[in-house]
Amino acid sequence: MTDTRNTKKTTTSPSEFKTPLILLAVFWTIGVVLWKTTGNGFYVFNFGFLGTALGIGIGAYTVLPRKKKWIGRRIAQFLVGLYMLGFLGFILKENMQIEGFFFYLLSGFFSGAVIHYLVAKIAGPLIFNRGWCGWACWTVMILDLLPYRRNKSGRLAKGWEWLRYAHFAASLGLVLTLWFGFDYRVPEQGITAVWWLVAGNAFYYSLSIGLALVLKDNRAFCKYACPIPVIQKVTSRFSLMKIEADPEKCTGCGACSRVCPMDIEIHEYIAEGKRVISTECVLCIECVDACPRDALTMSFKVDGGNRELIRRAGD
Repeated sequence: MTDTRNTKKTTTSPSEFKTPLILLAVFWTIGVVLWKTTGNGFYVFNFGFLGTALGIGIGAYTVLPRKKKWIGRRIAQFLVGLYMLGFLGFILKENMQIEGFFFYLLSGFFSGAVIHYLVAKIAGPLIFNRGWCGWACWTVMILDLLPYRRNKSGRLAKGWEWLRYAHFAASLGLVLTLWFGFDYRVPEQGITAVWWLVAGNAFYYSLSIGLALVLKDNRAFCKYACPIPVIQKVTSRFSLMKIEADPEKCTGCGACSRVCPMDIEIHEYIAEGKRVISTECVLCIECVDACPRDALTMSFKVDGGNRELIRRAGD
């Protein structure tokens, strides 16, 4: 008799398209509602494009064989990342960096950057967790091309993660100092905003690629220095979408934890009978692909918690 316990399925069921279809519905609904309430048709284009881009990427991930599923995530990263930087940033001339978000909030300008942060970074994680970081971040779309999938030793000491809070405070402090101390204003759209965008991205890419090379870890910037998780980790704790395991299929082999680029001890959550409630999860779904028993999947439920199970160097 042939042992099929470790055989991955080769067919795709209609139910597996639930996530891309939900994304399409949510983003198009937001676009239509904003269009009808404001009269601005740009919202339909903006949210329709983003939802469609993510739907295409996740749909490709769904149908591709396991060893090629990463292509689906790359498709989504480049479609969304290039739209954010190329179209909203350089064509519409908006500063999509976090400093732009702060400036636009202070000026009361409901820009593309403000919409982006409110949806993707503040409210969105309540539904889709930190999926932005895994599937749409324009910094990560470059970092994921580097050869270091993860530092095999685990994360650095927890104190290094406070750099992200220092970065967030420095960005906010810079904007507040310029605004209130020097009466400095950045035009809502224009070449000045573009120069802010260029400078911010030059700093982000230099720092993130440098950290990846030094620490041999593509996601080092995400773990220690990116200011965005400071916002996301608040709402993602209560996210409806998280990774879940079927305890009857899981053998406790630890394959999921070994491939996690964020160093989450996924198998420990499974052993405790919980979904992966870590706010460090970016829903890259590499753990799902690595499981030899198809025990992991994404699920929509109501739960939460503050237990962070992270593998660190020396543990």
